[in-house]
Amino acid sequence: MNDGQIVALYWQRSEAAIQETAAKYGPYCYTVAAGILTDPQDTEECLNDTWIGAWNAIPPHRPNRLRLFLGKITRSLACDTLRARLAQKRGGGACMVALEELGECVPSVPGADKAVEDRELARLINQFLYTLPERDCGIFLRRYWYVEPLEDIARRYGLNQNTVKSSLFRTRGKLRSYLEEEGIIL
Repeated sequence: MNDGQIVALYWQRSEAAIQETAAKYGPYCYTVAAGILTDPQDTEECLNDTWIGAWNAIPPHRPNRLRLFLGKITRSLACDTLRARLAQKRGGGACMVALEELGECVPSVPGADKAVEDRELARLINQFLYTLPERDCGIFLRRYWYVEPLEDIARRYGLNQNTVKSSLFRTRGKLRSYLEEEGIIL
């Protein structure tokens, strides 16, 4: 079943929409959640919450790219779950480490205009990613979107960890410069 047909099922409020979504995008969403959460039970709960989130969001939204829409919901829920778990344990985690790394080049925007500014920031980051060579973009996304450990990224690209760290450091520097050129105050 294609994405348009699945979205149409959501608009018809057919429960088959959730089944079709889980069948087509379950493994992808599981990978997104599992990259952030280490507990399989938390990952499964996150998946179930993703399907509920999609059910509640469609309608009124009609996503153009269902895979990305579901990935965003899953990632957000997984980060929320991790944040809650870390608040209870007061420990550290891969997601927090990755976010701290990005914190040096992506501003935190408090206030009422946060949603608008967040959308603009996301648009600029996407534009920036298109300027990168494919490997650098892949490394950056694997670290900061999928929250993959450095050793996994190094293995995937046949590099050593120091090369991956250097690539990420250089890319964050380029991102910082790009955002400053676009008028983002860091």
